[in-house]
Amino acid sequence: MADLLNDTEIDDALTRLTDWQRDGDTLVRTIESASFPEAIDLVRRVAEEAESADHHPDIDIRWRSVTYRLSTHSAGGLTGKDVLLAAAIDRLAR
Repeated sequence: MADLLNDTEIDDALTRLTDWQRDGDTLVRTIESASFPEAIDLVRRVAEEAESADHHPDIDIRWRSVTYRLSTHSAGGLTGKDVLLAAAIDRLAR
């Protein structure tokens, strides 16, 4: 199981993950795409990345707006896995 991050480590990660916000024990980012197909394509690419990392986000799709929520449920909060997947989502969204 991954180790939980403390508040200082989370705050430090958020200085690099500038499009993400902390909501309790979750990192959250909403990405607006130009079209519904583009939003779904990003979800597909995130799904491939998440599957290879064996770490899966909660995803809420609302037309062109997709919200990603990251938390390591098995650890009961935020871990390095969440930070790594958030960075990967940022990279894929560029």
